[in-house]
Amino acid sequence: MTTVELRSSIVADLDQMSVEMLENVQHYVRRLRHHARTVNKAAAKEEVPDIVLSLLGAGTHVADDDLNARKAYNEYLEEKYK
Repeated sequence: MTTVELRSSIVADLDQMSVEMLENVQHYVRRLRHHARTVNKAAAKEEVPDIVLSLLGAGTHVADDDLNARKAYNEYLEEKYK
């Protein structure tokens, strides 16, 4: 094999590798976008618990002596899993 043939062979291999890599990256990005869409839909369907809303200032008020909202969260879990 001459140097020119070897070089053209290497260039052809590199071209093929770059095409395969580009296809792999495109596939990865498609899967990533699909996953993000499905996760966002699932997150939108979940109801936000009152305890979380209360910590954000939008739900049921948490008692002042329950600084970490442990009592309220415990009550929430008891109601949820009755």
